[in-house]
Amino acid sequence: MEFALSEEQSELAATVRAVLDRHADPAAVRRAMAAEQGHDPDLWERLCTQVGVAALAVPEEYDGFGASFFEAAVALEEIGRSLAPSPLLATVVATEALLAGGDAAARERLLPRIAAGSIATLALDEEVVLDGDRAGIVLGLSPDGSDLVEVDVTGTAPRWRESMDQTLRLARVSPDAPRTPIGDGTAARERAELVGSAGAAALAVGLCDRALRMTVDHSAEREQFGRPIGSFQALKHRMADMLARLEIARSASWAASHALADPETAAEQAAYLTHAAASYGGEAAAHLAGECIQLHGGIAITWEHDAHLVFKRAHALGQLFGAPHEHRSRIPL
Repeated sequence: MEFALSEEQSELAATVRAVLDRHADPAAVRRAMAAEQGHDPDLWERLCTQVGVAALAVPEEYDGFGASFFEAAVALEEIGRSLAPSPLLATVVATEALLAGGDAAARERLLPRIAAGSIATLALDEEVVLDGDRAGIVLGLSPDGSDLVEVDVTGTAPRWRESMDQTLRLARVSPDAPRTPIGDGTAARERAELVGSAGAAALAVGLCDRALRMTVDHSAEREQFGRPIGSFQALKHRMADMLARLEIARSASWAASHALADPETAAEQAAYLTHAAASYGGEAAAHLAGECIQLHGGIAITWEHDAHLVFKRAHALGQLFGAPHEHRSRIPL
């Protein structure tokens, strides 16, 4: 099965990348990490108003673009490449959970807000939620998982929890925050877990691309024994292996995102492809991050270099919606 981006999808990727190149360079990423909000609100507003990333998967009847999860995954891959802190993954997961399990009133009330740029998130387990402390819409599940609920955080705002990767924001939702049932929790969870895993795989693919490009560029500039280190056969082989792992992860990611976006795809097939993509993506990100550090040498372990940001993001993505070995265990043999 082969996939290629359509002209419109390629244009979407190029547009997102152009915005990120202009407003999420390494210095901007570090400023966003250190900011109180944990991201750059101006960048998020640009991505929502100029590109419409939050509205991609929202149907037109709710003021969205009426595209699909695949287009959202295209945007996520570009964000993964940039390393920019962004609430897009959390927002996409909450959107898909609402579409899968939210009742009509909840969809009509919340989806237009998401399409307009309100950050949304969904707490699946242990009340720990991605981007919870900066989200205007917080969803969760009832204790038995049967209900999708909206969490009122006006009086008890989710508290930020420090994590190793400063570009991904985690928070804990207070168990005392009021909750209002708004739909089917089982359907919302099933969809959110798959979309979250596929979205993390898309971020991982972008991260792999960033790691490879950084490594190739460095190997062309760094010299030893009077020649660029990239001309050494052993390093050529290692970078070729990095490229192969990247392309396998990208193919798996696109296949999973396409399956999740196509209502004609059987649920079992979509789940199979998603777990495969999450497994490939998580392992590829970990491998390429390690190679990026090793092939850069001593400079890669300094705070000033971006290699440690690549490593931390790879580690976080490998745990966010399940580790690679956990996804492999769900693939029937």
